[in-house]
Amino acid sequence: MSYRILLLTDQPADASTLEAALSKARDGPYTTEWLRQLSAGLERIAKGGIDAILVDMTLVDSVGIATFDRLFAAAPRIPIMTLSAMEEEPLAIEAVQRGAQGYLSKGYFSSSLVPQSLHTTIQRKALEESLFKEKARAEIALNSIGDAVICTDTRGNIEFLNPAAEQITGWEREEAQGQPIAEVFQIINGVTREPQRNTVELVVKRDELMGLPPHTLLVRRDGSEIAIKDSAAPIHDWHGDVTGAVIVFHDASAAQAMTEKMSHLAHHDFLTNLPNRVVLNDRIQQAITLAKRNGTQVAVLFLDLDNFKTINDSLGHRVGDALLQSVTQRLTECVRRSDTISRQGGDEFVILVAEDMQEDAAANIAESVLDALNTSHLIEERELLVTTSIGISVYPGDGETSEVLIMNADTAMYHAKEMGRNNYQFFSSEMNIRAVERQRIESGLRRALKKHEFVLHYQPIFQLESGAITGVEALVRWVDRERGTLFPDQFIPIAEACGLIVPLGRWVLREACTQAKRWQNGRVTPLSIAVNISALEFRDKQFVESVRAVLLDTGLPPNLLQLELTESILMRDADASSAILRELKDLGVQLAIDDFGTGYSSLSYLRHFPIDILKIDRSFVADITLPNDGGIVVSAVISMANSMKKRVVAEGVELQAQVDLLRAQNCGDVQGYLFSRPLNAHDLGILLDGGRVTSLGTT
Repeated sequence: MSYRILLLTDQPADASTLEAALSKARDGPYTTEWLRQLSAGLERIAKGGIDAILVDMTLVDSVGIATFDRLFAAAPRIPIMTLSAMEEEPLAIEAVQRGAQGYLSKGYFSSSLVPQSLHTTIQRKALEESLFKEKARAEIALNSIGDAVICTDTRGNIEFLNPAAEQITGWEREEAQGQPIAEVFQIINGVTREPQRNTVELVVKRDELMGLPPHTLLVRRDGSEIAIKDSAAPIHDWHGDVTGAVIVFHDASAAQAMTEKMSHLAHHDFLTNLPNRVVLNDRIQQAITLAKRNGTQVAVLFLDLDNFKTINDSLGHRVGDALLQSVTQRLTECVRRSDTISRQGGDEFVILVAEDMQEDAAANIAESVLDALNTSHLIEERELLVTTSIGISVYPGDGETSEVLIMNADTAMYHAKEMGRNNYQFFSSEMNIRAVERQRIESGLRRALKKHEFVLHYQPIFQLESGAITGVEALVRWVDRERGTLFPDQFIPIAEACGLIVPLGRWVLREACTQAKRWQNGRVTPLSIAVNISALEFRDKQFVESVRAVLLDTGLPPNLLQLELTESILMRDADASSAILRELKDLGVQLAIDDFGTGYSSLSYLRHFPIDILKIDRSFVADITLPNDGGIVVSAVISMANSMKKRVVAEGVELQAQVDLLRAQNCGDVQGYLFSRPLNAHDLGILLDGGRVTSLGTT
């Protein structure tokens, strides 16, 4: 192995002698770099690759012990030997005391002992560093492990505690050092409460591994007690003699707590800490048994949060989880101590109302829940409003087992959703018929998507002034082989509830754009096509990309596609909506607010949304001919839209009187049965070519 030696001296003769001696060494080879100044030496050290340093403490730019101090500060891990004359021996000894590995006396530099001494010094330094690393590694390992470790000498006095041992015993290492093991590691039998003989004494005496007996408790420094498990082993020296003992132990109460926690998790929801299905079913059955004995009732309330999925999908699961926890807190405040709230999974909850329930107790709790959830939740600086639909079943009339009561309450909950959400409904036998029908529709929807049973009809949009068709709105129909043609209100809510609305919406978008492209190829005047977008579609993370893909695949110019969204969809999270709308606008599509005026929009937000069209809801158009300012809303919307340079489309126009009033208010476009019902693609093609269609109201 080759060693590189840095030689610092301004004595050429000494340098020459040392270089010659080192070049002949058998322990080498040695490569010597000779420098005369300390400053130059420090620069060389900084570059690395030096195995040892020989330094004369009298240099041109540094004299005395300061020379060594500066050198040692720059290279504490490199072995340093000083070069000294006889009269300088006290200075050399001081350098050794400060960290030098030794010194060489002038006059003996040519001796063969010089390279041997240097080789020994380098090897010793390397060994010291290796031992230091091993000791540091061992201490880091002991300090890092979760188990507590205590080391003692043969007399049982403590030499070492790791951090885990400090935490468990309550003793700090410095305080415990030298203390008898019985003082720091005081153990008793948890059953008899008698002191136990310390294992260290037995280990040292018997020279064998030993463990603690069962039920051992450690009395901590503050007097508290914890259950522990441990093992103790002897420590041997190089000759195999016992030099002490090591005890490794851990807090067994942590394992016991984990067992209890696992048992709790097996019976409770991890997110809300509410009882789960297993506990709920058991408590319902107990309540039924008690009610049967006392002649009382038991009620089960099944809750499903309205529009929770939209919030969860658009804002993320972290926000959704926090919202569920906030809802849980409010539900807890609405029930009695004797009642049970259980989370069934997702956004479904069940409340058991038991113990001599009065007839109106379930209704009172349901009303309290509705009131409690009608206030928004502040989640991550967002105000989120989520209502609930509640179904109620009552023992014994609605079932005599927990399974039947929960199932019927679930059925009643779906009826509450059909009744407009944010209400409660008691179960009735007629609901089972609707539930079966709903299940049939859901199964049929899955089949219909696979077998292409959906078709689009198109309702024209007319320019009021000229009567020209400026666009069409695509409306989906389901042609079921058993029930005939079904309209959107018969299956869209179910598609939303069972997760089919996104694939259905993508089919509608693609089919509408494909048909619009066909019409464009055969017409001179461009014809826009409007497609309704549901809340779940709009919040889907792939929505913008799916629109982009459809436009590319069909070749439809983006400006001929109009996406219609309701106010409630946009205002559910206005900031997120604005970002999505900007992305859509960058694609070049038109954006419309459908059913405008029926939501709770903020005009300040509306001004910042890149909206092109406002569609006045048919309910306002229907009121336009009523006395007492029936058309005030329509007039206000048209005026506002015109001032904001937005197009206006009035929906549901069915009377000539409505047309006259809309024309007087400068409404741009109209849509309704007075002009045309929705038509299939073939009939609309005839209409676009100037022909007459039998289903057309007025051409």
